Amino acid sequence: MVELTNYPLLSVLLALPVFGALFSAACRRAPWAQWIALGSAALTLLCALLVLLAFDSGNPTFQLVEAGTWIGGLNIAYRVGVDGISLLFLPATALLFGGAVVASWRVTATGAPLAPGLYFALLLLLEAATLGIFCALDGILFLFCWEATLVPLYLLVSLWGPGGGRQTAAVRYFLIMLAGGVPLLLGMLTLVFAHAKGGAPVFALPTLLATPLPEGAQYAVFLLLLLGFGVKVPLVPLHTWLPSMAMGAPAAITALLVGLKLGAYGLIRFAIPLAPLAARELHWLLAGVGAVAILYGGVAALAQSNLRGVLAYLSLAHVGLVVLGLSTFSVSALQGVLLLLLNFSVSAGSAFLVLALLQRRTGSTDIARLGGAMRNMPLLSGFFLFFGLAGIGLPGTSGFPAELLIVVAALHSHTGAGLAALFGTILAAAAFLAPFRQAFFGPPSPELATAEDLLPRELALLLPSSALILAIGWYPRPVLELLRPTAEAWVAALAGL
Repeated sequence: MVELTNYPLLSVLLALPVFGALFSAACRRAPWAQWIALGSAALTLLCALLVLLAFDSGNPTFQLVEAGTWIGGLNIAYRVGVDGISLLFLPATALLFGGAVVASWRVTATGAPLAPGLYFALLLLLEAATLGIFCALDGILFLFCWEATLVPLYLLVSLWGPGGGRQTAAVRYFLIMLAGGVPLLLGMLTLVFAHAKGGAPVFALPTLLATPLPEGAQYAVFLLLLLGFGVKVPLVPLHTWLPSMAMGAPAAITALLVGLKLGAYGLIRFAIPLAPLAARELHWLLAGVGAVAILYGGVAALAQSNLRGVLAYLSLAHVGLVVLGLSTFSVSALQGVLLLLLNFSVSAGSAFLVLALLQRRTGSTDIARLGGAMRNMPLLSGFFLFFGLAGIGLPGTSGFPAELLIVVAALHSHTGAGLAALFGTILAAAAFLAPFRQAFFGPPSPELATAEDLLPRELALLLPSSALILAIGWYPRPVLELLRPTAEAWVAALAGL
């Protein structure tokens, strides 16, 4: 471990998908581009595991820190590092992007002919920007990576999305996220100006965390960051981009959008710890928007006629549970929140990847057109059921301990919102099981008569995620112990204001 810390692991982690994107884009033959993308994703996952191995779980501070001057005149630096909050998101992200590469095998553009490797190049650039969000310890670097995800997503959706709504979905998402970036930038500048006091601006996250803001500035920073991150979470009523993206984006891209809750990470990393007094005073706001998202997501999922819409709205209910857990400001709840986000990255992301494989075979994920899918595709149907049950917190899966920790903490601190969360779990179960029964056990559809089950490479994609869900579900202690020191430091910092 000591030897690993001497290497720039995080810089290598961020560089691997960028170089993979360059080589994929240069390929003139589609098979080579696919294999280069898969190799790059595999190496990125290996590097993320090395970061996990090099991390000292007993140290709650930032580790593997790398820093270098970026824009010297403004005191902006390339500064990256990880702690217990961001650590596990790195391998989860790499695993999910690797699955997206496999699920996108032999993808073709809907529009004009393009370079065969462009899709995979954009996918790898999106991976690099996403990993940068989790590693960034400089405010401007974080915003740079945050905005850098927009262009690859816009092109991936507008060029490869199914149906005629892909252009509308891509433009709506792009514009809404740009609008959400405005309060983020304003909040960051307010934070920087409050710390500068006539000197050089301060963008380093460790320095910002160690220096409390004046009370008035805290409310402004917290509300601006809550609004900006709330668009990405998404919180009700800032979720209007979710339905169109769920239906207009390629299923593999939807898996990334839904599985990786970057907005929730932003709340944990920036909004709450940088304005702890305001966050504690406005705990009722966090609990309220969380409870509304739980109930709204469950009810909206019940009304969906497409499996992608069902999973998208269930994700809205889950982020409501995350925000509710954050409003309790307890160690156990934060452990549950981080575990729930990790579980959702694996379970919901994998469920969407299964839908990508299903759509490739049938051309649709409409519930009415998928009757009897279990007969011809028992493995595919079984994996979708397993990942869906893990997403709603079935005992024995990684979602159960996460939801249990959050609900117990919520009942203790916000009883009404905690009861809403319990009711929301019932809604989520009904919203998933009813369409699953209709789509996979209903009357047989002639469109599925020749559909084939999972291929060996697709099984290899889904088995590691399944094993991880079961391992954490049956024995969550190692993960919770890994998260505990950072969770205790995070809560202690909030208590000390």
